[in-house]
Amino acid sequence: MTGSDEKLFDEERAATVEEIIRHRLSAALGGWRGSVETALPTIAFVVAWTITQNVRQSVGSAMVVALLLAMARVAQRQSLQYVFSAVVATAIAAFFALRSGRAQDAFLPGILVNGAYAVATFASVLAKWPFLGFLVGAGDPDAKTDPLRWRRDPSMVAVCGRLTLVMTAMFLLRVLIMYPLYLAGNVAALGTAKIVLGWPLWAGAVAVMGAMLVRGETPHRGLRPPDPR
Repeated sequence: MTGSDEKLFDEERAATVEEIIRHRLSAALGGWRGSVETALPTIAFVVAWTITQNVRQSVGSAMVVALLLAMARVAQRQSLQYVFSAVVATAIAAFFALRSGRAQDAFLPGILVNGAYAVATFASVLAKWPFLGFLVGAGDPDAKTDPLRWRRDPSMVAVCGRLTLVMTAMFLLRVLIMYPLYLAGNVAALGTAKIVLGWPLWAGAVAVMGAMLVRGETPHRGLRPPDPR
């Protein structure tokens, strides 16, 4: 029996929907290095701002750190996935800060993005197309031939909806904490909040979702027939 056959065998005999979701999401989490690469440019920005109170020098420090991280990945012939995200996020933050001349504006894009994610993930649950379902569906052995197969399992849609609401709460919490700090212009607190509400909060959300999956006992309801349209 091949590895892929064994995976399919396990899924066919899973007693609950939660077992299948745990299996498919187990390899979807990023490692510690990705979280560090995401946080370091922010740390550099806040440290430079604390010392110089100069927006351009603070932005420059963050960009230098992001580029050094990218160069390290290239030298080691490793994926630029996480560091690329850090570089893009740093560049956008730099544009906002330099455009206005206010250091706190470097954090505005992140606040806006998290607000948009909160609305989008909540809307996806209301529409019964939960965001997390697409991640779970990507791990389906039959995803290449039927990428929306998960949508034809009502129990899968229901569980993914509950898990997606955890993500909605995470995005909303970031906005509720960081937006008042942004209005107050507290750059040091914004930097600390962005780091704490980044990977650590994501890890906490994953832990909550993991607990829901461990305790959940949603039985399979089977797949609905494909939509003839």
